[in-house]
Amino acid sequence: MQLKNRPNISKALALASCSLLGNSVQAAASEDKADDWKVDAAIMYYGEQERVRAIEAIGNVQKAFGDESLLDVKLVVDSLTGASASGAVAQNEGQTFTRPSGDGEYQTPAGETPLDDTFHDTRAQISANWSEIHSPVLKTDLGLNLSKEFDYFSLGLNGGVERSFNKDNTTLALSGAYTLDNVDPVGGRPVGLSAMALREDYDSEQEFRSAFERTRMAGTDEKQTLDLMLSITQVLSRRWLLQANYGLSDVSGYMTDPYKLLSEVDNTGTTQRYLYEKRPDSRLKHSFYMMTKGALESGVVDFSYRYSTDDWDLNSHTLETHYRYYFGGRFYGQLHLRYYRQQAANFYRPFISVDEPVPDYASADYRIGEMTSYTLGLKLGQRLSDGHELSYRLEYYQQNPENSGFELVGQLKEHELFPEVKAVIAQVSYSF
Repeated sequence: MQLKNRPNISKALALASCSLLGNSVQAAASEDKADDWKVDAAIMYYGEQERVRAIEAIGNVQKAFGDESLLDVKLVVDSLTGASASGAVAQNEGQTFTRPSGDGEYQTPAGETPLDDTFHDTRAQISANWSEIHSPVLKTDLGLNLSKEFDYFSLGLNGGVERSFNKDNTTLALSGAYTLDNVDPVGGRPVGLSAMALREDYDSEQEFRSAFERTRMAGTDEKQTLDLMLSITQVLSRRWLLQANYGLSDVSGYMTDPYKLLSEVDNTGTTQRYLYEKRPDSRLKHSFYMMTKGALESGVVDFSYRYSTDDWDLNSHTLETHYRYYFGGRFYGQLHLRYYRQQAANFYRPFISVDEPVPDYASADYRIGEMTSYTLGLKLGQRLSDGHELSYRLEYYQQNPENSGFELVGQLKEHELFPEVKAVIAQVSYSF
């Protein structure tokens, strides 16, 4: 069983949760105080073509205490199954891999991208946030987050302060978060860039087990993340506002994916052995975000741009827009477009050559390679009686990994080493 190898869907699930629940606080604040409870619930399906599938249930409950305080509690439960790309390259012949636990093997047919079909993950997450309005111009919030998976535990704290100026036309906000993650992979943490032990290379199970254990490190490991964000929101006119953010993220600890591999190939492109990946133990990331939102005659539109850069050289650009149109009465439709482009991390490589020294860090995980992706989505909503709302969302997501300048040798030229990833996202949500 393989856990904690979430391919691209972490972002997709996070975006889905934000799409459903992101404006809940503002919505609750604007409702009639006679109804001081607000509940949002949703179920979402995410399915990649011939790869990972996920089902996620989301629940959010808010309780207002007068006009000054608001408690927000969110629960997320998701289950992931399917096959995940291991990082090894396709070959002219079938390939056999040792499972992460060391118990058993899995095979990949000739000419196909190696996919680990042991992928399975179940996660439960609960978060609580308390918001307090101290004066007409000052607001604070404090939150706690817990997340548990079979091989991963995360504990997070967050807080922020918000101050309004210029007759409430300008708002400054400063927020921060600290997260401590504990990593306990199935089968133990692999020794970075050590060679996978294969049963066929040993005369007995005992010899194989000894070789497998030599590729493992004892105990668990941790990762710590400190996030800071400075934000300004400016009302531009009666219909338009502008928001700008600067974010800083400092991560240290275990960031290697314990289930990812690299193929070490000769000058004919034939794999000689499989190495476990290894990533740096620190990462400093900067992000810049701008968004403008406007109220139209019969709808709402927003446009945003995000630039992210870090000391892994994993730089990215994101363009996104939503347009919601009210058909009149109780119905609305919303169009969602998103474009993303990413530069490969400086230690990314699709394979390693036997003719070169093994680098200090290396990963063939396509998620940190060069890529573009886009999302096209449609949401339909209906306002029901007593302020309730029912909505449906359907989106198509496609990711296009690219070769960032690596020379393909021998048989590697015959195979698709950078296959597209296509996915469908469907969600039903109900607010009351």
